[in-house]
Order: sequence, then C-alpha cells, then structure tokens
Amino acid sequence: MPGLLRGMARTAAVVGTATATRNAVNRRQADKNVAAYSNAVDKAYAQQPPQQSAPPPQQYAPPPQQYAPEEDVIAQLERLGALRAQGLLSDEEFAAAKQRLLAG
Repeated sequence: MPGLLRGMARTAAVVGTATATRNAVNRRQADKNVAAYSNAVDKAYAQQPPQQSAPPPQQYAPPPQQYAPEEDVIAQLERLGALRAQGLLSDEEFAAAKQRLLAG
C-alpha cells in the first residue's frame, strides 16, 4: 500500500507540474497573440490616410413645400407634432417648421 500511495503522489506531482507548465505556455502564447494583434492594428492604422471629420448628421425638418397641395395645415401640424413626439424633431426644429407652415 505505501508503494501505491507513493506512486499516486508522484503522479499527482507530475500532473500538477504538467498543468502549471501548460498554463505558463498558454499565457505566453496569449501574450504573443495580443502583441501581434496590436502591432497589426497599429500598422494598419499607420497605412491609412488621415480621415477628415465627417459633417454632423443633419436634423430632419421637412420643409412645407414637400407636402402635397391638398393637405391642409392641421394635417401637416399633426405630422410635425408626431415627428417631435418620436424624437425626430427637436422643439426648436418643430417651432421653426410650424412657423414656416403658418406663415406660408
């Protein structure tokens, strides 16, 4: 029985050492992969021409002339109100479109 226990202890030590070694190798390989990826990304960005900043997205405010002539002012105001309620028009855009609609 003591020989069996020594054999099990030896096996446990070998397995523990193998596991520790495998984990160390995996960590080193992961570090190499991260470094290689970072270098590739840096190199790709360095090769790209500098990008100009994109213009800010335009706010949607439909001009009154886009409405069909047979639409009445109330229907157009309701549509503007719905766009504002959906968050597609700011309060300022709504007021400006409403003013244009009522003025014209």
